[in-house]
Parts: sequence; structure tokens; C-alpha cells
Amino acid sequence: MRSHLFHLAIGVSDLEGARRFYVTQLGCKLARTYPDRITLDFFGDQVVCHLSEREPRTEPLSLYPRHFGVTFLESEDFDRFYELVQLRKVPFFRDVSTRFEGTAEVHRTFVLRDPFDNLLEFKHYRDPRMAY
Repeated sequence: MRSHLFHLAIGVSDLEGARRFYVTQLGCKLARTYPDRITLDFFGDQVVCHLSEREPRTEPLSLYPRHFGVTFLESEDFDRFYELVQLRKVPFFRDVSTRFEGTAEVHRTFVLRDPFDNLLEFKHYRDPRMAY
């Protein structure tokens, strides 16, 4: 058993919409439901979606400086998850691409956009030592 879990809290303006996206579309396990939040098993770590007012965005949506996601250690897991989100028609912010070709940090990546403009990056490094 793991000795710890990573925990991330994000804002959402609709708990049912968050449940549909994270549980139905991405396949995360719903752990707990409260009137003001849901807790998810997000690929083995904990994500809590807190009900909050949607803040008006004054700038275009950008991956930087804020996003979260999963680094797959196995190429096959990355490929299977990519196929799943395509099949379920999950909205992409950025489709799959290869970054940093020709360097030790080369990796494949794609970015999803949840219904609340949270951006989720999924990636796989050719060299697993580059994951950290």
C-alpha cells in the first residue's frame, strides 16, 4: 500500500457536470459526495471538486501557468487512455503531440478541458527517468 496520496482541490460550478466529466467520461472513481463537493480517485490520487462560482476569465485560456494531470509510466497506458477519451468524445484543449524531440525530455502529450475550464495534461516520457 502507498504511504501517501497527492491531493488537489479544484473549483467547479456544477457538481453533476463534474461527476459526468470525471467519472463517466474519464473513468475516475467517485469516492464521496457532499452538497458542496465531490471527492475522486483520480488515477490513484485525490482530486476534490469544490462547488464555487465560475470566475470570469479576462485572458484567453492557457495551459500555463496552471494545469494538472497524469504522467503515464507505460506507453500502452497512455495509448489506451487516449483512445478512451477519443471514443467518449472528451473535449481536447490540445490533441496529442510530441514535445522536445531530440532531447532526453522527449514525451507525448495531450490536454483535455473540463466543463469548468480546468486543463488536464496527460503525458508519457520515452525515458521514464524524465518523469520527475
